[in-house]
Amino acid sequence: MTTQQLSAANARRAARNAGAIALARVISSAAQFGWQIILGRALGDAIYGVYGTVNALFAVGVTIASFSISLIVIREVARQPERAGRYWSAALFIQTVASLIAYLGINAAALGYDEGIRAYAAIAGLSLFIDTFGTHCYDQLLAQERMVTTSLVEIGHIAARLTLAGAALALGGGLLGVYAATLITGVGRTAALWHLLRRTGVHPQFPADRGVIAALLRDAFPLTIYAFIGMTYTQIDRLLTSSLLTDADTGQLTAAMVIVMGAVEILSTTVLVALYPMLSRSAQGDDDGAGFRFMVDKLAFFTLLIVVPMWLIFAFFAPTVIVPLFGEKFLAAAEVLRLLMGFAAATMVSNVFAQAMFAQNRQRRLVVFRLVGLALKLILSLALLPRVGVVGAAAAAALSEIAVLALLTRDYRVDWRRWSSRLLRLGTLTAVSAAAMAIFGGLHVYAGILLGGAIYAAGVLAGRVLAADDWDLLYRLAAAMPGGARIRRYWRRDTPIRW
Repeated sequence: MTTQQLSAANARRAARNAGAIALARVISSAAQFGWQIILGRALGDAIYGVYGTVNALFAVGVTIASFSISLIVIREVARQPERAGRYWSAALFIQTVASLIAYLGINAAALGYDEGIRAYAAIAGLSLFIDTFGTHCYDQLLAQERMVTTSLVEIGHIAARLTLAGAALALGGGLLGVYAATLITGVGRTAALWHLLRRTGVHPQFPADRGVIAALLRDAFPLTIYAFIGMTYTQIDRLLTSSLLTDADTGQLTAAMVIVMGAVEILSTTVLVALYPMLSRSAQGDDDGAGFRFMVDKLAFFTLLIVVPMWLIFAFFAPTVIVPLFGEKFLAAAEVLRLLMGFAAATMVSNVFAQAMFAQNRQRRLVVFRLVGLALKLILSLALLPRVGVVGAAAAAALSEIAVLALLTRDYRVDWRRWSSRLLRLGTLTAVSAAAMAIFGGLHVYAGILLGGAIYAAGVLAGRVLAADDWDLLYRLAAAMPGGARIRRYWRRDTPIRW
C-alpha cells in the first residue's frame, strides 16, 4: 500500500469516526434539551429547582470522580495497546477512590440545603460509581477507534434513559422515578460497554501497576483542578440561589440556563471542538504565530457576529421563547434569560480565546482567569441575590464572564486598531437592528424577530462588516465541512483550498 493510499485510508477512517461522534453528540444533546423542557413542565418550578440544585452538585462531583484521566488513557492506550489492561486496573483504582471522595463531598455540601435536596443528592450521587466505570470502558474503546460502536451505545443509552424516565413521570413516580431510571440505564450502559471491551480481549491486570497510577495522578491532577474550578464557576449561581432564595427561584434560573447552555453547546462548543485540531496545528506553525493569530481573530469575530442577533432576540422577546417551552409558571424566567444571554454571548467569545490558550498549552494561566471570575461571581451573587432576587444570579454571571473576557483579550493582546472600523460598523448595525426589532415587535413578535433579523443579515452582507479575507476563510471552512464539495458547486470563489 502506498503512502498516499494509507493517508487516504486514515483520512476516511478519521472522517468516519469524527462523523459518528458528532452525530451521537448532536442527537444526545437535542434529546436531552427536549427532555429538560418536558421535565420542567411536568415538575413545576419548585421541584425543578430541586432537580437543578442536585444536578449542579452532581456536575461538580463528576469533575472529581472522573479525575480528568480520559484523554490521557485514550492517548496512552492508542500508543501502547498492549498496556490497556494496566491502564484499566489503574483507572479503576483511581476513579473508585475519587468517586468515593466526590460522593462524600456532594453529600457534605448538600447538608446546607433542605432534606429533599439532601435525599436526592444521595440517590443521584450513586451514578458517580456506575458512570465512571462505564466511561473508562468507553475511553478504552475510543483508543481502539471503535467510535461507531460506542456512539450507538451512547444513543441507545440516552433513548432508554429518557423513555424509562418519561414512563416513571407518567406513572406518577416524580423526581424519584427519574433518578431511578437514570441509575438503571446507567448500569445498562456500563454493562454494554464492559461487554464490548471484553470482546476485544482487554482485561484489567491486577495488582494495579503503581507506576501507571502515579503517572495518571501526576498528569491528571492539574486537569482535574481546572475542571473543578470551571464546573464550580458554571454551577455556583444555582447553588447559591437555592441556599439564599427558594427552590422555585432556582427552578426559574434552571429553565433559563437550559436554553443558554443549549445555545452555547450548539453555536460554540461543537464548532470549537471540531476546529481544535486545525487550531492546534496553526499554533505550531513556522510563521511566528501569524497564521494562528489570523485564525483566532477570525473565529472571535465570526462568533461575535453570531451572538449579537441572538442576544438582541432574547433581550426583546424572551417571554416568547420561555412560555411556549416551559409554560406560564416559568414566565419569571424571561427576565433571567435576558441577562443570561449576555452571559452566553460573552462566554461564546471567551471560549475562542480559551481554546487558543489550550492550543498553546497555556491552560495554567487560564485557570487563574477562571479563579478570578469565580471569586467575582461569588461576591456579586452574595451581594445581589438578597437584594434583587434570582435576577441577581444572572447579572452576576454576565458581569463575571465579561470580566473574564476582558482578561482573556488583554492577555491575547487584541489589536483593537485593526478591529475598530469593523466593530464600529457592527455597532451601528446592531443599533439599527435593535430599533427595527423594537418597532416591528410592537406590531407583532414574529415581525420583530424576522424583520430585525433580516436587516441585520443584510447589513452584514452589504455593510462591509466582513472583509475579503473573512470571506476567504469562511469559504475554506465551508469547503472543509461534510458536504463541502456540494457547497462549492454553488458558491464559487477564487480562493485556493489547501486543507
